[in-house]
Amino acid sequence: MRVSEIHVYSHALPVKDGPYVMASTVVHELQTTLVKIIDETGTAGWGETCPVGPVYAPAHAAGALAAIKEIAPGLIGADITGLRAFQRLMDKRLNGHAYAKAAFDIAAHDLLGKRTGLCVADLLGGAMTGKVPSYFASGVGSPEDIARIAKDKADQGFKRMQIKVGGRAVDLDIETIRKVWETVGTRMRLVADGNRGWTSQEALRVSRSCLDIPIVLEQPCNTIEEIARIRHQLGHGVYLDESATDISAVVRAIGDGICDGFGMKLTRIGGLQPMSVFRDICEAAALPHTCDDSWGGDIIAAACVQIAATVHPKFLEGVWVAQPFIEGNYDSRNPVSIVDGHLKVPDGPGLGVVPDEDLFGAPVASF
Repeated sequence: MRVSEIHVYSHALPVKDGPYVMASTVVHELQTTLVKIIDETGTAGWGETCPVGPVYAPAHAAGALAAIKEIAPGLIGADITGLRAFQRLMDKRLNGHAYAKAAFDIAAHDLLGKRTGLCVADLLGGAMTGKVPSYFASGVGSPEDIARIAKDKADQGFKRMQIKVGGRAVDLDIETIRKVWETVGTRMRLVADGNRGWTSQEALRVSRSCLDIPIVLEQPCNTIEEIARIRHQLGHGVYLDESATDISAVVRAIGDGICDGFGMKLTRIGGLQPMSVFRDICEAAALPHTCDDSWGGDIIAAACVQIAATVHPKFLEGVWVAQPFIEGNYDSRNPVSIVDGHLKVPDGPGLGVVPDEDLFGAPVASF
């Protein structure tokens, strides 16, 4: 199974009812980059990467496109059956830029699944369930608005909610957390996601002000070092997100006892192959984690659901997808959609979704 063609597309995803507000950025529209790889039989596999603007993480849409163009010529003729070898080949073409390599990795898994008749979950070790829990992430907003959203999402069947905080007066963050807790109580597991937006002093203040509320603090500070300094002074569990940049950082964080779990992005870690390694490390360390991504359409969503289905249920915190914030789907016949707070594993080989290419227009690059 050798790569004979690669086509790259750029597609705008306006934020429905936007903007989406985080501690580090305000998003009105995102540019996603899609990769289609075709083998010698004409079978196609699809991948996608969609950074949330240029400041949330060291990734941006123009960078993804540039990196993909740098890598692509060296993949023509490559055998995709050895997915780890495929990763190493990309590393020879370009150092770093895992978020761009993830698009090729996802496409290779999709193509391999279609050629073998297996879904991606089976390629990654086998699904443990036919549907996985999703979770909702609010933007940064007023206490009243976020509490109202929390009640609405609890009524829809979501069992977990991520409350976006940071980038403003910390008193308002504390008030928002309290208001949500008063509104939904134990109906949902609550996570206060600082997105690197608090100083260590602010994170301590939030924790000490909310000792009676069973929340998790996700990426409260900018760096692992800042979190490590206050780790044993906090009265709440800590998850790493943005600081869990690769397998090495994950192993270090676990070994140093810095966190109690992870919010992991599929494209940040480099795709499905490294995500499966991360999954196994977390299971060995008995640490919970999410399987999600920064943004994107049906391709990213399907990839997240496929890998999440292989995670032991007691370690799966949930899957976040951007579907509630996007108008329409790439695949109208087999879309990835949240129903009663859950996501069904798509039917069919590979990712299980077949995008309508007409949505994307002409390729911006072909090899």
